[in-house]
Amino acid sequence: MPVPPKRRPNSSKKRRASHFALRAKNLIKCKNCGKPSLAHQTCPSCGTYQGRQVLKIKVKNDKTKSKEKK
Repeated sequence: MPVPPKRRPNSSKKRRASHFALRAKNLIKCKNCGKPSLAHQTCPSCGTYQGRQVLKIKVKNDKTKSKEKK
């Protein structure tokens, strides 16, 4: 019959879990629009990557403009 594992002290458990902490994201300024975005990824606000337009971003209509049309 198997033997149950030995109990670890709290200090060993906390020492092992010290590597589970979350790290802050590395944000950079977009060269096109200046808003923060993740490095090596397309800018979510303007859709550019390395100076090229990669994504087409839809422009949201303002509520004030939609009221003027009515």
